[in-house]
Amino acid sequence: MAANSLSYQFKNANIAVKLIVINVAVFIVFNLVPWIVQINNDILTKYFVLPTDFIKLIKQPWSVLSYAFLHADVWHLLWNMLYLYVFSRFILNLFTEKRLLTVYLLGGIVGGIAFLILYYILPAFKGESYLLGASAAVNAIIVFIATYSPNTVIRVFFFSVKLWQIAVLFVLIDLLGLPTSGNAGGSIAHLGGAAFGYIYAMQLSKGNDIGLWFENIMDTMSSWFSKTPSRKKTPLRTVHRTTKQKSKNTKTTKANVSKSEKQQEIDAILDKISKSGYDSLSKAEKDFLFKAGKE
Repeated sequence: MAANSLSYQFKNANIAVKLIVINVAVFIVFNLVPWIVQINNDILTKYFVLPTDFIKLIKQPWSVLSYAFLHADVWHLLWNMLYLYVFSRFILNLFTEKRLLTVYLLGGIVGGIAFLILYYILPAFKGESYLLGASAAVNAIIVFIATYSPNTVIRVFFFSVKLWQIAVLFVLIDLLGLPTSGNAGGSIAHLGGAAFGYIYAMQLSKGNDIGLWFENIMDTMSSWFSKTPSRKKTPLRTVHRTTKQKSKNTKTTKANVSKSEKQQEIDAILDKISKSGYDSLSKAEKDFLFKAGKE
């Protein structure tokens, strides 16, 4: 019964919570299994981290994404999941769950690619290394929403700060850490994810959805595993219903007009958020935006 309840809760949770659960589950498995069978963690994780060795990379191309679901320790996992939970709420207030997933996954992939490219270009990097952690994906989410809605205010302890200020702080930390920290490769991946989030938001504000192709791929892959029952083909009959057809056309026209008016109201609210921040909205506007995001 408990298992069924957990399964139901996971199924009905939003995509941010699902990503957090998956990250935590992966962390537990990759640390618990080696402990049970008494082997070194590296024996299992080496097939999923992103390696700089070209031969290894060719043998495990999935690692350009799988690395983003692995974490070095509990604190590494905790901070990434905390940031993901906090900033995902702002995205889900404005966009669909699919867009959040697109930003997260593509941010991780771009961060991984940036790590690989600059590792081979910059002379400071020598020897073999690897990358793991969701920081690039999380940075993509933070910078994406901070770029799209920069003046939205968030409460941090006793202070109120705007999203763009937090994003700038994250980027500066990674830039300043490049020459001094022992994790320059990780900083490059973080900056790669942040750059993707910025570009995606800027293009989206211009009406250009550069993540649409990725969403289409996800839709196609999702259809492979869907359990939609096949319908038996039945002979077709031609039925003339002139009056009802006119009524249906009238209802469709009214529905289209209603959708157009609704979209105009959504656009007006988004403009208000961009100029004055999310907290400037009235309760009615927040409720309307929340309901629109669920449809």
